[in-house]
Amino acid sequence: MDEALYQPFPIATNARAQIWRHAPATRRPRHFHPEPELNLVTAGTACFGMGERILPVTAGDLLWWPPGQDHVLLDASPDFDLFVIGVTADFSTRVLGGRPDVACVGPIQICLPAAALAELEAMCVAPGSASDVAAIEHRVGDFWKQAQALRRTGNTMHVVTRRTMVSLYQDPELPRSEVAQLVRAYPTEVSRTFREDMGTTMCNFRSRLRLMRFIQAVDRGAPNLLAAALGAGFGSYSQCHRIFQQTFGCSPRLFFETSLRDEMRNALAPRD
Repeated sequence: MDEALYQPFPIATNARAQIWRHAPATRRPRHFHPEPELNLVTAGTACFGMGERILPVTAGDLLWWPPGQDHVLLDASPDFDLFVIGVTADFSTRVLGGRPDVACVGPIQICLPAAALAELEAMCVAPGSASDVAAIEHRVGDFWKQAQALRRTGNTMHVVTRRTMVSLYQDPELPRSEVAQLVRAYPTEVSRTFREDMGTTMCNFRSRLRLMRFIQAVDRGAPNLLAAALGAGFGSYSQCHRIFQQTFGCSPRLFFETSLRDEMRNALAPRD
């Protein structure tokens, strides 16, 4: 799998949504998380890594990182400015009208018209109290709904990939052959288009979805690691343990019982 840390989106207090402005002094390492995320580039230029892909960006670009997708800021111009917007999966579903697939079917990157960029930027910089959770969620909800509507106007993601993404989020246990039947494509076409669009293999992406479900099951109080692994879609605990070790460089037990989890969550990489 592509090397990436598990870093949940840093949503403050008990809110379900957050907007924060990129701090140029540091950057997060390559990471993924269970929360969907949008990035709004308002000035300058930069390059992001997404699996095997490199995405050059400039002012006016809107980027979408779906749950489980690794991403990292590789370099940026001195005037680079970026707003980072994240929400919980449940909040996204509620804001988008109860359809969890809506946020899964648009392109990774679009270039906004000037008027749309100005409107979204104004929503990001609007004054407000950091402790007013209801106001934060209302503002981010409006942004999320509008940004997702703009994303759906793009058509750069292959229709097979869009259908595959929806299928994986609904049931990550499905083998490729069954996914291919659901999306009405050949298995080789499913693999090829997914890798071209997402920068990683469908197998890697599905493993990340299972790992996130495994971590969430343990956090919710699963009776033991075996039950959490089976509930997350792994065929056995040994399979879960192997993929967990390959991905994070530690065993599940060390992750949950030592400080490694916090160290991974809080890891920062200095800007070059």
